Amino acid sequence: MAALVWANLPDTDSYAEFWNAHLVVDLNVAELDLSLTDWVNDGLMAIFFFVVGLEIKRELLRGELSDPRKAALPVAAALGGMIVPALIYVSLNAGGDGARGWGIPMATDIAFAVGVLTLLGTRVPLALKVFLLALAIADDLGAIAVIAVFYTDEIDYGWLAAAAGALGAVAIMGRLGIRDLIVYIGLGVFGWFALHESGVHATIAGVALGLLTPVNAFYEDKQLESRVLDLSDQLRRNEAEGTPEGEELEQAALRDLEELARDSRPVSDRLEQALHPWTSYLIIPLFALANAGVELSGDSIADAVQSPVSIGVALGLMLGKPAGIVLFSFAAVRAGVATLPTGVSWVMLLATGMIAGIGFTVSLFISELAFDSAELIDEAKIGVFAGSALMGVVGFATLRLLAPARPAEAHPVADATQEASRS
Repeated sequence: MAALVWANLPDTDSYAEFWNAHLVVDLNVAELDLSLTDWVNDGLMAIFFFVVGLEIKRELLRGELSDPRKAALPVAAALGGMIVPALIYVSLNAGGDGARGWGIPMATDIAFAVGVLTLLGTRVPLALKVFLLALAIADDLGAIAVIAVFYTDEIDYGWLAAAAGALGAVAIMGRLGIRDLIVYIGLGVFGWFALHESGVHATIAGVALGLLTPVNAFYEDKQLESRVLDLSDQLRRNEAEGTPEGEELEQAALRDLEELARDSRPVSDRLEQALHPWTSYLIIPLFALANAGVELSGDSIADAVQSPVSIGVALGLMLGKPAGIVLFSFAAVRAGVATLPTGVSWVMLLATGMIAGIGFTVSLFISELAFDSAELIDEAKIGVFAGSALMGVVGFATLRLLAPARPAEAHPVADATQEASRS
């Protein structure tokens, strides 16, 4: 909303002038000359996609996507939710100036979609929320593949090889158990720069680093128990001595215990928890502020209403998303490779497909990649706004009418966590 208000202030181009201003970083050996919008989209969004990579890896190894039987339904739904919107868009734009925008209506915004379901509280079963989250993550994986393959124009294979080398070094260091965060950050920044210079979108570096991050803790349970007992004995001995040297040793033992507690948690979990507040409360709002500013004059809205780009994006989100999700889910269930979640009806799945039609963040991101024309970008964004807003409202209203309030469901993970905390 702030971006739309700023971009539509009377008699001023301050929005465009500010975000098109260039910031140059010159390190002698390399120079980056990017607009503020590009710094946000190419730089800060790499951190966002790093967190997405962590989420994808967690789901693939330990979440709903780790079990082929459970993963079949959300993966099938995600495929339908990408293919059908793209086909609707192509049917309206094939051969035209907007043909490259077919990837725009494919994306689902995880934050908005899950947020809408959260507003419904206990009216929707937990299984439906888990299904939507798994679908959105599988959808993100598809969107990342689309960006990497179809929205890369020219490739410098020398820089691409350098990026692959940096990411390979990260993988090897992880295998060797190297824990120095500075080294990983340095290699990650170089990998990002090399991908940027190669022509492949730099945010792919964030995803790759997320997928390379270890999901295991540095200490196994038996090692942790043994080390904690040793440190506890050392602390008791130092406390009993009561000497200055004993106090110093006690402080050292406490620092070791703190490091031990940190390293006993999976690396990916620690990074995801640490970065989520930054991506949620800083990076995504900055991205929206830099990209959602569209001039909504009478002429621009009239043009968008008649534009095949705006219509293709809006219809892809409003019709393609729910239709694709339900059709592909139905096919997977009928083929016997998937089952409908407990307590979820087909009508509820259709309403969830409507909510999956909220395509804000990644759809805006692909709009910037697909077109060079500012006019086409604005038309695509208007289609994203219209389709996402309508699907959020209609999906929420439909689920609220269909799903009566019910008692809160037991959540085994939450219950186990609470029990562990009490212990």
